[in-house]
Amino acid sequence: MRAVRLEEIGRVGLVEVDDALPGPGEIVVATIATGICGSDIHGYTGENGRRFPGQVMGHETVGRIAAVGAEVDPALYPLGALVTVNPVIVPSEEIKQYAGREQHDPRRRIIGVDPTIVSAFAEQYAVPVANVVVLPEMENPLLAALIEPLAVALHAVHRVGVQSGHVVLVVGGGPIGQSCVLAAQRAGASLVIVSEPNEGRREVCAALGAEVLDPTRAGVPDAVRARTDGRGADIAIDAVGSSATIGDALRSTMLGGGVCLVGMATPNVSLDAYRISTDERVLVGSFTYPAKTFQEAAEWVAEGAPVLSTLISEVVAPGDADAVFQRLGRTLDVPGKVLIRFAADSAPVFASAAIDAETMTVEGAS
Repeated sequence: MRAVRLEEIGRVGLVEVDDALPGPGEIVVATIATGICGSDIHGYTGENGRRFPGQVMGHETVGRIAAVGAEVDPALYPLGALVTVNPVIVPSEEIKQYAGREQHDPRRRIIGVDPTIVSAFAEQYAVPVANVVVLPEMENPLLAALIEPLAVALHAVHRVGVQSGHVVLVVGGGPIGQSCVLAAQRAGASLVIVSEPNEGRREVCAALGAEVLDPTRAGVPDAVRARTDGRGADIAIDAVGSSATIGDALRSTMLGGGVCLVGMATPNVSLDAYRISTDERVLVGSFTYPAKTFQEAAEWVAEGAPVLSTLISEVVAPGDADAVFQRLGRTLDVPGKVLIRFAADSAPVFASAAIDAETMTVEGAS
């Protein structure tokens, strides 16, 4: 089967890899499309050290069940069903212990990050049944590739405590920042302001209903305070993760306000400690999400809100992946999410497929 593999830092290639087969308690997902995450781009360029040559990345995905292994109930996971995949894998013996906070398990593995897992930049891949979320049929299944970044945003909003009536500043208007705009609005924010230097990304955020500002033209803290009668934002979400952006987030919030760091641009930042201690701001980190939040995001996308399509800028073929990664690693000329599409979706095509648990062979596949 075909997969987009990181061949070396700065280059991915479309290659043939072994077909995916499910082990006990696993499901093989046939990929429809997978989004390119900012962390994939930073891995491609070598900036974050969290992706490795020889790895098949990809974790923002939608597909259909192609095969099931032993110990999987086919009534709950029917062949051909539309699905997405929660990338946070918790060892089966620890699922109960970490229920509701799966991302805190020190033995967690992340699909698309763990280099030993063939992930969703492939035509098919095998995952634990506990990580598969069955979706209702959707008019546009590609929207389900947005579930993962929207789950990231929902968790950030939950972590920092966005409430009805809050003014929220989002620093960084890329795909995660755009998702944070929608998540903050969903939580009841009365005003969402986005600081973003790229014009195309500002246009997307404005289309989502946010007020936008260009940090290269005006200081972010001054602009936010001018918009809020000197008060500042209740909450700021840093969707970039640099010293400059977390500084803007801290200085733009009211005393006693909250700041969430969800961006991962760099592993080390410096900050003004007094903005936290003497001003009593709360600084929280946010990484991935618990399973219940991923499910919440899946239900949100299944509602089919038309605004979600605004988040997708391009859909490309697997053979074009390296050219797209080069563009994304070099410039910000793509304002929203780029999806790599592996299959033109149609009605379920796996209705007669089954896996023989003893021989691990596919029988009756169309």
